[in-house]
Amino acid sequence: MLYLAEVQKQKGGLLSGGAKTELKLLACQRTDQNWSTVSEEVIAAEDASKLNDGALVLVELNPNRQVQRIQEAGRPLVNILQNFSRQLEKFKLKEDEIDQWKQSLTFQAQELNRREMDMEVRSEQLQQLEDEVQHLEEQKQEVDTSRQEIERLQGEIERNRQELEGAWEHLRGEQRRLEERQADFQQGTVLDEEQSRVMSELLDRLSSRVTPTEKVREHLHLAFELVEKQQATLIPHWQKLEEHKSAIAQQQEEVERLSQTFSDRQNACQEAQNSLVQQTAQLQINTADLTSKQEYSRLVKEQLRNAEELYQQIHSLAATSSDVVLGKQADVEALDKMPLEELQKIVQDLQHKLEIDASFVHDQEQELKYKQEAIEELQTKLNQASDHDHINLELELTDEKDLYQMLNSSLVGQRRNMLQHQKFLKQHQAVLLRRQGHNVTEEESNNKINLEPILLQIETQRQQYSQEIQKLEREIEQIRSGVELNQGMIDNQTHDLDEKRQELKAIEKNLLSLRRTTAELSGQVNLYQEALQPIQDSLDGLRQKLQGIAESLDQFEETGDYQVQAIAQLRHTLQSLMPQPVLLTS
Repeated sequence: MLYLAEVQKQKGGLLSGGAKTELKLLACQRTDQNWSTVSEEVIAAEDASKLNDGALVLVELNPNRQVQRIQEAGRPLVNILQNFSRQLEKFKLKEDEIDQWKQSLTFQAQELNRREMDMEVRSEQLQQLEDEVQHLEEQKQEVDTSRQEIERLQGEIERNRQELEGAWEHLRGEQRRLEERQADFQQGTVLDEEQSRVMSELLDRLSSRVTPTEKVREHLHLAFELVEKQQATLIPHWQKLEEHKSAIAQQQEEVERLSQTFSDRQNACQEAQNSLVQQTAQLQINTADLTSKQEYSRLVKEQLRNAEELYQQIHSLAATSSDVVLGKQADVEALDKMPLEELQKIVQDLQHKLEIDASFVHDQEQELKYKQEAIEELQTKLNQASDHDHINLELELTDEKDLYQMLNSSLVGQRRNMLQHQKFLKQHQAVLLRRQGHNVTEEESNNKINLEPILLQIETQRQQYSQEIQKLEREIEQIRSGVELNQGMIDNQTHDLDEKRQELKAIEKNLLSLRRTTAELSGQVNLYQEALQPIQDSLDGLRQKLQGIAESLDQFEETGDYQVQAIAQLRHTLQSLMPQPVLLTS
């Protein structure tokens, strides 16, 4: 089982090898992505003696709580944190997507409720208009009935007027004859009894022909009351019609305002689209610059690797060839002068240190072998994995390859140092054996080749390459930060543009709905007005006819009064023309 542990060391002698190294267990891996804390437990681990005190390591224990494998925990912890960060980003994206869906569904539900309410209001308005139209039809029928009654009264008044004109004509004829008789009377002529009787009968007949107007006046008042009643019924409908027209005007203003808002939002959406195009073009430029910098950095790194390989090859040549010297050399003259016991102690220390280095290199080579096996195992799993696990396995394989490369790079330097220590030890051993009386063949150093200047030149080039790489990496990081910033701005602008487009669609939808509602209401108002106007025109025409009849009736009453006065005057004149006995008789 894999544990996260902390290296703890107890200080000992410098070369005594008595330092005690322990591992303090901190956490245990349950699954690939699940770690849990454990009770603090300390186990002995001499294999971790080469690690620094306080270093974090990943240690694999067998069921007997024995250490099987140790590796530094820096890189795996970074990978775990990176995976955790990726999971957090995925969860955040999912939460944002869920919030967007919630907002969209809320907006759709609100829009659906609003449309349902609008449909209910329109249905109620339509039903109300239908009821009002039906009521108006009934009123129209009543007005038609009133018109027929008024026309009947008008015909009756016309007949009475014609009869009255006939009576007047007859009266005028009698008046002319009376005037003739009066002229004769003034000349001394008087009416006889028969003539007086006839004249009296004619005057009686004229008196009886005066038509009474009270009944007609009563019908006329009833007709006026009916017209005013119908007008009072129509007034609320006209008021409601004006209210509908005012509502239409307000809706028209709302349509114009919403149209202006739609135009403004459309312009803003177009500006956002143009800005997004510019940002995308800038992102492409920065991406191309980043690619060129990365390619140049790759070439410089290739040069650095070549220089390092040359450096390693020279070191390998120095380690394997006796004709090449490199690095620190033993001071043979000083070794010959120092006490033999001190020389033996130095040789023992160098030999012990070489054994430690050799053990550490061996452990590192074993760790490198385990890493290679783990990479091969992950590659096999990756070839057989499904799409769901493919990404995680790729990330894990990349991490393992990076760790392998880092461990291999550090192992090269450790091998080189071990070989140098080995040659340095051999020089000391040769001097020690010679001073102890053994026959040792010493190599002449005058004819050996010193490659140290070449290594210094290569090291200078390596430093230059490293500085150039660091400079390029800073520039690449700056460009990458700019690219990420541009990408973030593009993502935000894309999100804002999508929201603006959705808002624009909602405004356009509301605008179309409002225009359709306004058109429907205008049609209903026009239909309402078309139904009211004929009734109003009929009432106005009927009122004018009634007023004409009233004026004619006033003239008729005036004429009747004049007729009565004329008959009275004729009767008085006739009495003066009649003989006295006749008058007495009458």
